[in-house]
Amino acid sequence: MENIDWSNLAFGYIKTDCNVRCEYRNDAWGELEVHESEFLNLHMAATCLHYGQESFEGLKAFRGKDGKIRIFRMKDNALRMQDSSEGTMMAKVPVDVFQEAVIKAVKLNERFVPPYESGASLYIRPVLFGSGAQIGVKPSTEYMFIVFVTPVGPYFKGGFQTTPFVIMREYDRSAPLGMGKYKVGGNYAASLVAGQRAHELGYSNIFYLDAKEKKYIDECGAANFFGIKDNTYITPKSTSILPSITNKSLMVLAKDLGLNVEQRAVPVEELTTFEEAGACGTAAVISPIERIDDYDEKKSYVFSTDGKPGPICTKLYNKLRGIQYGDEPDTHGWVTVIE
Repeated sequence: MENIDWSNLAFGYIKTDCNVRCEYRNDAWGELEVHESEFLNLHMAATCLHYGQESFEGLKAFRGKDGKIRIFRMKDNALRMQDSSEGTMMAKVPVDVFQEAVIKAVKLNERFVPPYESGASLYIRPVLFGSGAQIGVKPSTEYMFIVFVTPVGPYFKGGFQTTPFVIMREYDRSAPLGMGKYKVGGNYAASLVAGQRAHELGYSNIFYLDAKEKKYIDECGAANFFGIKDNTYITPKSTSILPSITNKSLMVLAKDLGLNVEQRAVPVEELTTFEEAGACGTAAVISPIERIDDYDEKKSYVFSTDGKPGPICTKLYNKLRGIQYGDEPDTHGWVTVIE
């Protein structure tokens, strides 16, 4: 293997040994196949290319101090992909097929799982798409499911540190009854212009308000938002937010730490009351928010005056990472240890 500098890995794609694929034809899923090629032979009229019949997941595998590899909350990703299939009328990948493909992809590429304490992990990307040729706007009859893996470093270069976000009302992430709750590529394509604009202005990402009234907090970039105040973990409830598995985990851990947990509509002016705030997702776990600048209202909501993450964000981050790496007991049964 090319000499990988594990502690300086970017969050990007590196070729690994192989990927695992499964095809859906004639109303049934076939057998898992192992491919060394990174390329697909795809029909030019495939529904994924024309009508956006596509969804994907992101999860990680970690090497522990004991040398064992652990995959975090794999079943939850399988179930969320099934939800996305409902929203896009694709064939559902059975949970056992999803899990078998993920484990196989990790085992076959085991040499790419970064060592313990490198700060890196193995990112796992399952993707499902309509592969059958179709010119009318209707669901495909054929689907391809692929799992590939790649070693990644921290999502943000500095790792666990605060960054600034910006509210811009001229962009919407997703409509309340639209596709926001599904992990489909179109949601990410729709975020590129706003994200680029935020980066140009010096922010790590854009902070979206609800599309209907612009009164409530929606998401931050492609991550869920949470705020901490009065010993309470508060996160928005909305029909246009992707249900983050990381956020779901943090809510449980917050309760374990003795915090109250509230999932509800969060009006934008409530930002003035939070002692700490963060964005959470698979890639970064928690991205603590330094401040949120409201571009239109010329306001700034500051959560960290010294640029350091707050105490509760830090506790939650360390606890979750500890479970993922096997340093903390897995009392909730979230981890699959690869034997």
